[in-house]
Amino acid sequence: MDISVIIPSYNRKDTLSRALNSVLSQTYKPQEIILVDDGSTDGTRVWIIENYPMVQYLFQPRGGVSAARNKGIQHSTCDWISFLDSDDEWLPKKLEEQIQHLKANAGSSFSHTNEIWVRNGVRVNQMKKHQKYGGEIFEKCLDICRISPSSVLIKKRILEEVGAFDESLEVCEDYDLWLRITAKYSVSFLDTSQIIKYGGHKDQLSKVKNGIEQFRIQSLEKIISQDFLTELQYSSAKIMLLKKLNIYANGLKKRNKNQELVLIKKKILNWTINAI
Repeated sequence: MDISVIIPSYNRKDTLSRALNSVLSQTYKPQEIILVDDGSTDGTRVWIIENYPMVQYLFQPRGGVSAARNKGIQHSTCDWISFLDSDDEWLPKKLEEQIQHLKANAGSSFSHTNEIWVRNGVRVNQMKKHQKYGGEIFEKCLDICRISPSSVLIKKRILEEVGAFDESLEVCEDYDLWLRITAKYSVSFLDTSQIIKYGGHKDQLSKVKNGIEQFRIQSLEKIISQDFLTELQYSSAKIMLLKKLNIYANGLKKRNKNQELVLIKKKILNWTINAI
């Protein structure tokens, strides 16, 4: 199985060694490692060339993590794609055990794994709401993002079919892509921790003004408006959209953001009418 590993990075020279070394230490070696530098100003380019000559280095002007991952996908030459965020780490047998699990589940073209969470240097337990699943999981993926990009191993042709990461989304680009994939494909879930996901640092992507629910709403509106879902999936997505719109509206009300609240209430009314 030939695998391209894609690592997007922006001013993360301080964590890249950990990420890159975890790929190089894999018991199953990937065919290529692609580092996409998203406009770094911390000397990443020279540092990579001097210390990791085996890594394919690509540079782009600052365009965001989705644009960086998409650039890596476009330049990849392998049938399988695996992602690793520059602040995360793979455990040594991640690829080997994932491949074995895929072979045991013949026909699967998408795999993800469980993970270990470390926040501010301390290991923390995942909450029940973050439980991960395998199989036909579209409905289970509607509320939150249940798949970590760093855990994914996917056939490139799936990305060519459903489209890659949405570069217009500031965050939740992974949630958006997984919805499109799980709407069409069953996924394989390896219920052992194969990655360490680090959080708590100041430049963490999930930290955005006014929270991330607005971007999940944007993703749901998009997929509902496209001819993409089955009738049951369409109904489930609309129910979740209305739920999230109401949650978002309550937040706007508490923050006295009345102008934006009026717009959200109109959306709620429109989607409610359409749901009848």
